[in-house]
Order: sequence, then C-alpha cells, then structure tokens
Amino acid sequence: MVPVVASILFFCVGPLLPGGYAHGQAADRHLIVFAASSLTEAFEEIAAAFEAEHPGTVVELSFGGSSTLAMQIVQGAPADVFASADAAQMAVVTDAGEIVGVPAVFAGNVLVVITPTDSAIVSLDDLADPGVRLVLAGPEVPVGRYARLALAGLDAQFGAGYAERVLANLVSEEPNVRQVAAKVELGEADAAIVYATDAAVLRAVRALPLPDAPDIRAEYWEAALRGASDPVLAAEFVAFVLAPQGQEVLASHGFTAP
Repeated sequence: MVPVVASILFFCVGPLLPGGYAHGQAADRHLIVFAASSLTEAFEEIAAAFEAEHPGTVVELSFGGSSTLAMQIVQGAPADVFASADAAQMAVVTDAGEIVGVPAVFAGNVLVVITPTDSAIVSLDDLADPGVRLVLAGPEVPVGRYARLALAGLDAQFGAGYAERVLANLVSEEPNVRQVAAKVELGEADAAIVYATDAAVLRAVRALPLPDAPDIRAEYWEAALRGASDPVLAAEFVAFVLAPQGQEVLASHGFTAP
C-alpha cells in the first residue's frame, strides 16, 4: 500500500515549477525582462528577490546583446522592461516610441582584457604582437564599441597606430559579451575585452585592467516598455532595480553605482 499512497501524493501535489507553481497553476502576474547578457547573474538574483516581494509574480529573463534585444523590441517582440548596456541602444527603442517615461541609469561597469592564466600576454602592449588571436564584440554591441574606444585611447601610451595593430589581430566578432568571453575560456582566442563583472565569473582566465577613461565608462539604462502587459508591474521592477535592495545586489556582482 505504501507505493500506492506515494503515487497518489505525487499525483495530487505535482512537481513544482520554478517560482513554486505546480503544473497547470498559472502565476497571477508575469513579467518579461530583456536585459544585456552581462547582467545575467545580477538580474537572476534581483528577479528572485522581486518575486519574493511580489507573491504570485514570475519574472522571465531574456538575455542577449543590447543591440539584438533593442531590434527585437522594435520589431514587436513581447517584453515589459528593457535593461541596456548603453544609452545608444536605449535610444533606438526610445526613438521607436517603445519606452514609457524617462530611461534611468542604474549601474556602471569597467573594461578589462582577459587572457588564459598561462598566456604569454602580460601587458596591454603585448596585444599588438603579430599572431595574437583577439576577440571582441561587434562594434554595434556596447562592449564592442567601448573596447574600440578604449584601444584608440591607448595610442598615446603605446605609440601611434597601436589600436590599428591590435585590431589587425582580430579573429572574431561576437554578438554579446558572454560569447566573447567563451572564446577565451574554450581556448579559441588568446585575448578578449570584456566587462570586469564578466571576468569575475570566469575560470582559468587572467584579467588585465584598462586605464580609467571616464568618457567610455559603461552605463546601464533601464525603462518600462510601452507594450508591457502589466504596466504597473513593469514600473515596479524598474523601481526595484534602482532601490537599495537592487543596488546592493548589483554592487555584490561588481557593478558600480550609477
């Protein structure tokens, strides 16, 4: 009889889905957040905290390159909140009339060069050596644009043409920062430029800091979207990210204050 009872209990209760909902039991409120891939770990934690404070709510996170996400929103993809890694991609969505209210800066980030831990690359000057396999995000992706600006700013330190020599080593352009980092992790690249927060979650890589450059500091922007299925909930999530609890989570993952 024991196996029968166990079977009946399993059938009645059912396996729980993420968020504590049984199969066939819908969440009362649902939120879709499009966010830059560099926000993955931080926004997963923020979403969990938001759900805990809003019982019956499920936050669905969709991560990718900010330029890709912006285009998807403009083309009609269902989303309630957009978190971009730069102002330019937020402007694309704003200019298309898809934003509600005024976008807000909620975090910052800095760039680093990553290499395998056993790499012979020990300085930024080494990036210009012939044969170095460099990977960057595409120039339309925020981290890719920031990387190119950073390299151009190093000409004064390493000599005219430094950025050109480094970019001559470019072997791949990726659609988001996580795919850039993966190339180094997989041994398919000798160096890459990523955010410091991405380098912090990688294994078997070494990070070389880039000189501070206030004019290329990465800023993250967020806004509720015009097509939000629950405008109030979308606005509450945006506010939650800016509130002390959201800011503490971002800081714990290495993001700087807005």
